[in-house]
Amino acid sequence: MADSHSHAADQARAEAHLKKILAGIEHEVPLLLFTDSGPNAPFCEASRQVIRMLRQYTPKVTLREYDLSHAEAKKRNITAAPTLLFDREPYRIRWQGAPVGEEARTFIELLLALGRGQVELSEASKKILDHLDSPRDLLIFVSPTCPYCPQQAVNGIKAAVSRPDLVSLTIVDIQMNPAEAERYGAHSVPQAFANDTLIGLGAQSEELFLDSMAKLEQQNVFIPESDAGEIDTDLVIVGGGPAGLTAGIYATRSGLRSVVVEKGALGGQVATTPVVENYPGFTQVGGKTLVDIMVSHALEYTEIFPGEEVVDVTPGVPMVVQTSRRRFTTRAVLLATGASHRKLGVPGEKELAGRGVSYCSTCDGPLFRGKKVVMVGGGNSALTEALHLANIGVEVTIVHRSAAFRAQEHLIKNVEAQNLKVFFDTELASINGSGKVESVGCRTRNGDTFELEAAGVFIAIGYQPATGLARKLGVELTTDGFIKKDARHRTSVPGIYSAGDVEGGYKQIVTAAGQGAEAALAIFEDLMNPYWQREVTK
Repeated sequence: MADSHSHAADQARAEAHLKKILAGIEHEVPLLLFTDSGPNAPFCEASRQVIRMLRQYTPKVTLREYDLSHAEAKKRNITAAPTLLFDREPYRIRWQGAPVGEEARTFIELLLALGRGQVELSEASKKILDHLDSPRDLLIFVSPTCPYCPQQAVNGIKAAVSRPDLVSLTIVDIQMNPAEAERYGAHSVPQAFANDTLIGLGAQSEELFLDSMAKLEQQNVFIPESDAGEIDTDLVIVGGGPAGLTAGIYATRSGLRSVVVEKGALGGQVATTPVVENYPGFTQVGGKTLVDIMVSHALEYTEIFPGEEVVDVTPGVPMVVQTSRRRFTTRAVLLATGASHRKLGVPGEKELAGRGVSYCSTCDGPLFRGKKVVMVGGGNSALTEALHLANIGVEVTIVHRSAAFRAQEHLIKNVEAQNLKVFFDTELASINGSGKVESVGCRTRNGDTFELEAAGVFIAIGYQPATGLARKLGVELTTDGFIKKDARHRTSVPGIYSAGDVEGGYKQIVTAAGQGAEAALAIFEDLMNPYWQREVTK
C-alpha cells in the first residue's frame, strides 16, 4: 500500500512539473499528425496518445489528424507515417517518428521553442546564425533509445526557430524509417545532415553544430569570433600551421600573451594530407584529425584568429600589426607563414585549375573514383597522395622527371606493391582539354613525346615559401627564397622571428612543431632581455 501511495505521489509531482513547463507556451502550436494502419500503426497510436496527454496541461497545443492517403498528405509532401508537422508560420519543422522514449524530451523542447517563438543561444551561436546567408535543410536521425540524440535534435531546433527564413528541420526516427536511414547511410545515431551533406556524427555542442551547419562540413573545433577592434599582446604569430600553433602553446606557457592569426585553413598543408604516419604518438592519423587535435590544444592557451590576413606591420615599440579585421599592438612577431603548392607552369594548368587540375587528393580525389588520373611528382607527398587515390578506387599513373623516387622507402615499396604505373625521366609538358582535363602531354628526357588519357591531374612537386610579408618587412631571404634566420630563429629585422616551412629545411610536421617551440622560447628570453638593446648598448 505504501508503495502505491509513493508511486501516486511521484506521478502527481511529475504531472505538476510538466504542467509548469508547458505553461511557458505563449502562442498556439498547431500539430498535424499523419498516420496509417501499416507496420508503424503502433507508433502512430503512441504519437496520438503523447499529444493527447500533453493537451491536458496546455490549451495552446492543437491537433488535426489525417490518414496518409488524405489529400492533405500529398499537399504537404508527407510520405511516411507517423509524421508530425508543426504547422506554425514561418517555421518549417517536421518529425518522422513518434516522440517517445528519450525523444519525448526533444518534443517538449520543440513545443516550448515554437510556443515562445525564440530559443536561448550563446553569443557565439548568434553570430554564426547572423552570418548565415543561404538555405540549410537539416535532417537529423535519432532513436527513442539514444540518450545523446536530444542534444543534437535540440541544436537543429534552435537553428530552425532562430532562422526560419533559411533553415528547415526534419527529425527522423531510424527505427520507424529504416529505408530513409539506409539511403543516407545513417547506421548510428545521432547523425545530422545539412543540404544532404553530413555535418555531425554524434552529439555536438551548440556552437560546433551551428558552425558545421554554416560551413556544410563537420567541424571538430569551435573558435569563438572576437569583435575587438584592437588587441594588445606580447607576440603575434602569423600562421596557424604546426609551427604557429606550437609556438602559441609554448609562448603562453612561458608567460607571454600570444595570438595566432591565420588567413587560410588552420593546419596548413597538414589539413589536406590524407594520412600522417610519422608523427610521434600516432601510428596512423588523418591530417585533418591531427590538425583538430593541435588546434584544440592550442586554444587552451592562445587566441586564434582564423580567416584574417596580416596586411601590414609597422615597426616600433610596440609594433602594430594590421589585419583584414583588426589591429594588434605587440612586442614581437613570429612569421610561421609556411609554404604553398608549387605550380608546374605548363599550358593548361591555370586554365583547367578546378576542372581536373588539383593539388589536394583529399579534397578532390573522390570525384575521380573509377577514372584515370596522373600524379606529378616523386617525393613523399606525391607518393602518399598517389596511394590514397589508388585506395579509393582511382586509376593512378605517376609521372616523375627523375630516374628514381625521392620518397621514403616504405612509400616506394607500397607503390610497387600496388603496381602503380610509373613513367620516370618524364616531364608533364601540357594539360589538355576543353572545359575539363581530358589528357596530358608528356616529354621524356631524350625528347620523345606522348599523350596519356586522364580525367584529372594531381600535382605534388614541392612548395613555394609564403614570404610575401617577410619581403614587405625587409627580411633577408636565402638564395632559395626562404627566410634567412639564425640559430634562435631571429630574422635580419629586430623583433621579427620565423619558424616552420617558411625557413626551408625538412618539410616535416614534427620539425615545424619543434621550430615553433624553439622560436617561442627564444622570443620569451629575448623579450626579457632584448638582444637589439644589448647590441645598441655595445
